[in-house]
Amino acid sequence: MRRSAAVLCGATVVLAGTLTAVPANASSPHSASTALSTAVAKVSWKKCGTDDTPTLQCGTVKVPLDYAKPRGRQITLAVSRVPHTASKSQGPLLVNPGGPGGSGLSLAEFVASSLPKEVAAQYDVIGFDPRGVGESEPALDCKPGHFDPVRPNSVPSTRALEKANVDRAKAFAKACGTKYADVLPYIDTVSAVTDMDSIRRALGASKINYFGYSYGTYLGAVYAKLYPERVRRLVLDSIVDPTGVWYEDNIQQDYAFDKRHKALMAWIAKYDSTYKLGTDPKKIEAKWYAMRAALAKKPAGGKVGASELEDIFIPGGYYNGYWPTLAKTFAAYVNDHDTAALVTAYDNIAAIDASGDNGYSVYAAVQCRDASWPRDWKQWRKDNWAVHEKAPFMAWNNAWYNAPCAFWPTKTLKPVNVSNSKLPPVLLFQATDDAATPYQGGVTMHRLLKNSSLVVEQGGGNHGITLSGNACLDKHLAAYLTNGKVPHGKGTVDAVCDKLPDPTPQPAARKATNTATLSAILGSAR
Repeated sequence: MRRSAAVLCGATVVLAGTLTAVPANASSPHSASTALSTAVAKVSWKKCGTDDTPTLQCGTVKVPLDYAKPRGRQITLAVSRVPHTASKSQGPLLVNPGGPGGSGLSLAEFVASSLPKEVAAQYDVIGFDPRGVGESEPALDCKPGHFDPVRPNSVPSTRALEKANVDRAKAFAKACGTKYADVLPYIDTVSAVTDMDSIRRALGASKINYFGYSYGTYLGAVYAKLYPERVRRLVLDSIVDPTGVWYEDNIQQDYAFDKRHKALMAWIAKYDSTYKLGTDPKKIEAKWYAMRAALAKKPAGGKVGASELEDIFIPGGYYNGYWPTLAKTFAAYVNDHDTAALVTAYDNIAAIDASGDNGYSVYAAVQCRDASWPRDWKQWRKDNWAVHEKAPFMAWNNAWYNAPCAFWPTKTLKPVNVSNSKLPPVLLFQATDDAATPYQGGVTMHRLLKNSSLVVEQGGGNHGITLSGNACLDKHLAAYLTNGKVPHGKGTVDAVCDKLPDPTPQPAARKATNTATLSAILGSAR
């Protein structure tokens, strides 16, 4: 979830900045009266591929830190490209994995290699690290080691535990404010969207095509709102509810993740012959919470306490490909008192490295800046205990993940109203049981984007559903990218695809698939 598996490529510097005016009616930190267009140099591409990514190219684009001061301080955006090979190009296809805080450089190669060859050949697939992320400069790292184990128990059952967790959140916010006082006021979605239009100019394109996952769906919708005349095609997969940015969206996540955790328990019950944890999902879930309570008292290997256990299992809510590993680890602890398996799982699935510290720093900077958050901790306490009563799996873990926003040192913006009737046909994808971006987000975005079509994966619970092996979904994607064709149905949903089968405990040995690769890319930030 928070562990970055993206491969970063080198970059080459472009010596000119760019700027595009933001409409005066948009919710934006920039003033349309002070934003001026400037000349822009095209990206100078340099080979940066590996044996796995032989055609990947990299470059950089210079942009103003503050678009209201276009000739002021410049920052650098890292970009990547898989160039088109067809005789006729349909232009750039910008791709983003979400986060906020996710690196998009490796996503370009993933998308280009996962689309049908004849479709990918028509596009220059463009990845980019948004401002503050990865290879872009400056890259934020507010407080290295913020997630080092063992953290305080996430459930604040005592005042001491609550204080310890609040103090951690305050310390992170203070560290960001001290280290990046001059940068934080410009790390937000609207600034990132304006950067996207700067990239468009650097590419020499009059319009862009865009394909975004997760938070990238909000990024794309905001771009479309501010620059509707610059949108040629728009694909949004696993859709953020734009009306809940960001406090309410995180609360809704808690309920969805709890439901998905229960789905894992039911899956384990189905394979009792393998895991020997029982056939009653409720009793298996009780064993999980008993394991959590035991680890809160005595962390496994001095590394995996209650909070770290949640970190291990939360990725299972994003991608059911983790379920066999999670079930095996769970069973080893309960049946064999094996703590080593938990430590191994933590190291492989949940441990935060430097790129994870960077991703989280940008995540906090964007979400805390994008919209207002309760500043009275009593409101957080009341709301999260109410959620915990009904959906305890991730409620407090998620609360502490976002808690720095209660103490964030910058002023907040107003969320952008993404409603839009000025776009060409738009294609939306949503799984009904997605935990990270619950189903209602797709329905809401469909309503707000008047010329959109919604394709639903019925019963699907994974996050990021296209280019992951579902031929029905990918057929709609390929048709749209080829000729702009979208399905049209009656009612809320325009097309329905069946979900892929859940994994089995011991899947046949096979090479790494695109599904696993996409899961890793989307896992660069929550």
